[in-house]
Amino acid sequence: MTERVGARGLLRRVLDGGRRTSWDVPPRTGPDPGSPYGRDLAAARERSGCDEAVHTGEGRLRGRRVAFVVSEFRFLAGSIGLATADRIVAAVERATAERLPLLAAPSSGGTRMQEGTAAFVQMARITAAVAAHRAAGLPYLVYLRHPTTGGVFASWGSLGHVTAAEPGALIGFLGPRVYEGLRGEPFPPGVQVAENLAAKGLLDAVVGVDDLAEVAARALDVLCGAPPSAPPAAAPPVPLVPAAVPETAAWESIERSRRPGRPGVRDLLRHGAADVTPLSGTGEGEADRGIVLALARFGAAPCVLVGQDRAGQRAGNPLGPAGLRVARRGMRLAAGLGLPLVTVVDTPGAALSAEAEEGGLAGEIARCLADLISLPAPTLCLLLGEGAGGAALALLPADRVLVARHGWLAPLPPEGASLIVHRTPARADELAAAQGVRSADLLRDGFADVLVDERPDAADEPEAFCRRAAAAVGRALAGLAPGTAASRQARYRSGP
Repeated sequence: MTERVGARGLLRRVLDGGRRTSWDVPPRTGPDPGSPYGRDLAAARERSGCDEAVHTGEGRLRGRRVAFVVSEFRFLAGSIGLATADRIVAAVERATAERLPLLAAPSSGGTRMQEGTAAFVQMARITAAVAAHRAAGLPYLVYLRHPTTGGVFASWGSLGHVTAAEPGALIGFLGPRVYEGLRGEPFPPGVQVAENLAAKGLLDAVVGVDDLAEVAARALDVLCGAPPSAPPAAAPPVPLVPAAVPETAAWESIERSRRPGRPGVRDLLRHGAADVTPLSGTGEGEADRGIVLALARFGAAPCVLVGQDRAGQRAGNPLGPAGLRVARRGMRLAAGLGLPLVTVVDTPGAALSAEAEEGGLAGEIARCLADLISLPAPTLCLLLGEGAGGAALALLPADRVLVARHGWLAPLPPEGASLIVHRTPARADELAAAQGVRSADLLRDGFADVLVDERPDAADEPEAFCRRAAAAVGRALAGLAPGTAASRQARYRSGP
């Protein structure tokens, strides 16, 4: 059975040494102590040992100063009244003023019914304070505890840059008891459960309380752009462009890029990155296993990474509109926190299906392009392998573009292009050679800046190649300044 802890128990186990400094002030004057609501408040104070349904303050998380807002469910089911809202808003505004990352850990049934509409509208006020904190470029982490429902989930519980939940926690907008009372039947089982919401792309992770500190600290190490706690041992310099790269035919590179053993974005993260925090889905109810979204560090450089997972796509998860919406979440995250964005292009092409068309695939490619070209953060693209069609183009325009030796970029898979031009896929190799798809062509034409070597093929040296590519990303990110839409467009103004 999953262990449930109250607010003070959570803080003792998450903050360094369990130490904290409270920011709470006594609640404003309440109702008549003799009234039914007054008696409810008195009983809640006696039962919980708290004066309100939320604790606020600051502490240290793996040495980093953080602010917190943590619900106490034993106080009237963690419900939000005017005094509760006052306390939350004051804490969020203080965290913003002092430029502190904020950890929110709600556990609440929502609005305090005894206070009615006056309490209900406080959710807008709390949301405004959180939005201002995010607009200041400060991290906001959310840990949803059992249960989190109603207006709390629909306001400050759903605004995290990173959102995790307790295992097995009940998370939902409509409380199951209310649903059953109004509809006369139970809510469908298994829906409002943390694990299901994570699978649907609404949560980034399901995390036990004893793992929360490590997960949150790792995310903050990237989100706050701090140097790594223990710098990695210095590696010997690796030349990005070898002295002499053997000429490789376009079709040979294409075939090599399709080898089953070729490393992909997940291997790049595993062997070449540090402080990796995987994120899941759009945060809006969509997920796509053909794309990876993560916080990570390459060398000393923190970043948001959006990468196409070729292995996942070839295993039955072609990149569709939802995957591009996941990518756009990564772009928003990078822009909001001023972090560099790293995109990894490695795709055999977008999904070819009625569902993809009806889901707005073309529009999502266009919106990815528009967002990436205008992103107010440094951008770097690594063309890792296959670069087929609009799905590849959607993540390409960046301030700096790195390309693996056998990476390639083409308007369609060569077989499809051959069908259009020659009405047969049999001349794909001939057409690929004519189209200028190779890494050498991309570098010559100014569409890429740096070559990452393969010796002779990434599939033959997967770990070494991933470390080499990661080192190249880290060096390219060092000192990389955000470009402009004009500067990003400039490389495409003159073709071969």
